[in-house]
Parts: sequence; structure tokens; C-alpha cells
Amino acid sequence: MPPPPPRTSTPPSHARMRSPSTSRAPAVHPLPPKPAAPPPPPADWNISRSKVPYAPTRRLTPAGSVLVPLSPAEMERYRNYPGGAGTLILRKKRRREGEGILGSNSDPKRERDEDDEARGAKKRRVGDVGIVVDHWCNTAECLALRPSSPYWVPAQGSHNARPEVGVTQRQESPIIGLKSFNNWVKSVLITRFAHPVLAASPTSGARSGGGGKGKVLDMGCGKGGDLTKWAKARVKEYVGLDIASVSIDQAQQRHAQLRGHRFTAAFLALDCYSHSLSSALPPAMLVPSFDAVSMQFCMHYAFESEEKARCMLENVSTWLREGGVFIGTIPNADQLLDRLDALPPDASELSFGNSVYKIRFENRRERSTYGQRYWFYLQDAVDDVPEYIVHWDNFIK
Repeated sequence: MPPPPPRTSTPPSHARMRSPSTSRAPAVHPLPPKPAAPPPPPADWNISRSKVPYAPTRRLTPAGSVLVPLSPAEMERYRNYPGGAGTLILRKKRRREGEGILGSNSDPKRERDEDDEARGAKKRRVGDVGIVVDHWCNTAECLALRPSSPYWVPAQGSHNARPEVGVTQRQESPIIGLKSFNNWVKSVLITRFAHPVLAASPTSGARSGGGGKGKVLDMGCGKGGDLTKWAKARVKEYVGLDIASVSIDQAQQRHAQLRGHRFTAAFLALDCYSHSLSSALPPAMLVPSFDAVSMQFCMHYAFESEEKARCMLENVSTWLREGGVFIGTIPNADQLLDRLDALPPDASELSFGNSVYKIRFENRRERSTYGQRYWFYLQDAVDDVPEYIVHWDNFIK
């Protein structure tokens, strides 16, 4: 009997190998149909365009105040100025251009530090500016006050020495209480006497847009500490003068950062006790006359001599309109002289004060109308400068 045929073992189904030629192809999904093109517009359809030219009746900013570039002199000054966030950025960019970006001599940590410093300076100066570029306002009147103008009167001296500080430093100042009191005094004067005059002013500010009425001349405006007070008074036009050009720079930048009511403002570095306003300001800025003239904590400097005092008073009386107001704040001469007289007869130094302030007289017997000098020091504010007694009785007839 022949042997049975050999059996071939069949592998389990899960172990069967598929030929590549018999592998299943992936499923293909058809693309969605393309949307139909929109129908063409009707033949008679057209965009209606107005024929009226653009001529706004209510402007928020004066015409010509936009896109006025810095002059070459201003750009050069800004590049070379040794402080401020913008200068730090320019300095870093200039160094990168010289060394190559991330070159062998670059220090990434230093780059970050300068960036942080620039951002910190920018943050600290919101609402309280630092020293800024001398970029005058852009109205037609202000453009005449650039250094190349015949109206430009340079101001020099120790008044330019003290820089601006930030908000934090001011709040931590040992004389913050005194500064707050001084601001309160000025606010009361402006609210009580200037507000009514400005509201009744015939100057409606037709040369620029926005609300407000009246013109203000701020002689000795400093760094613009009263700009917010005048904004609350709804003033229309403002002219700020100060002997310190650095303070004028800061005042202009502070005006640019004002919130709420905006008004036209011009700033000029000028010694108002030695120059007439007509020789320093263009006629268009002086006419019509001012509704209010303000001199806060600065009028006593004019009493160095009779000539300076008369120049100051002439500037006020000439350009203050009839019915306008002249407001100001000066040291109390009676208090100063009483403290001087209370010193012992054999005092080696005619001075009084404390750790925050000091007042020093040159002699005890002088009581002249002009030139009665004393030296004043106030921490965080005044660096031992000469000031002059103003006898209030001389203003009373």
C-alpha cells in the first residue's frame, strides 16, 4: 500500500504575510466643491462720493500741528543729550552699528540692562517728565521762537542746574508737604480770581480748535507745574516764560502729555525782568492782550533792583487787558524780618532754619525797597540762591 502524501502546514491567519502588491490603498476623500463666483454688480451700480472738500469746523489740534519734522539742530541736540530713554536706545543702536550685532565684544547682559533702564525711565516719566528735547510748539506764532529767530532771547545761569526728578522721588521728598501746600495756594488763586475772568474773556480762540476761552501769561512758569490748573480753568491760549531753558523744555513736554482739556501753548526762555515782551515775542502772540498774568514764587527775584522791578511791572501792565487779573505768590516779608530781628544781637551769622531749609541775611539793618538780599536754601528744591525782600506796603496806595 503506498504511503500517504506529505501534509503542508498552513500558518495561522494572524501570521499570514501580505504581498506588497496586494496591500490596501488608503481611502481618498473627494474635495468639497468650490463656491460659485459672486454675481457681477448691476450695470447701474456705482459708489457715491461726496463733492464737499475736507474742511472740519471743529478741530482738536491746530492746523499745521501734524507732521512738522524736527529741525537738524533739534535732531543733533537729541542725539547728543546725555540722558533719557530715547538716548539710551540711540546709544545702544550706535554701538551695535560699530561692533556688529552680537559681535565678539557685545555683552547681552549689558544690552538687557540698558533696555530695562530705558523702559524704567519711560515708565517713571508718565505724568512727570524728565529733561526733553527743545522742540517748540508747532503753531505759526511758536515757530518764530526758534533760536534762529530775532525773537529768541537765550537764558543762562544757575537756574539751569537742577534737573527734573520722577514721581517716586517727588513723593519721597522731605518737603512733599510744603510742595502740596504751595500747590493748594496756587489752585485757590487760579480758581477764585482767574476762572471768572477767563470765562468772561472776549478771546474765543478762533486761531485754533477745541473748547475754552481766554489767554494766560505765566511769567516764571518753571517746569509747567501749573499747566493742569490752567487746563481745569478751560483756558484757550497760554504763554509760558521762564529764565531757565531746561525748565522750558520740561514744561513743553509736560504740556504735550496733558490729559483732558488741551489748549494752545507757547514756551520761551526769557528773562522777563531785563527784556520787554515786545522785543521777545511776536506781535501775533501778544494781541489781543492777556486776561490773566500769573507770577508764582518768582516775582521777588525782580526786586534785585528798581530797574528790574519796573521792567517786570511794565511787562505786566502793558499786556494785561483792562479788567484782567494779576495773581502771584511771594514770601511773607514781615515773617522774614521778624525772624531776623529775633536773632541775638551778638549772633555770628544772621541765619535761621532747620535741617530742611535755611535763610541767611547779609546784614540786620538794611530795609531798602530794592536789593534787600537774603540767601535761601530748601532741600530738594533750591540750592542756596539769592532772593529779595518785597515790602507789601509798597503795593498799597
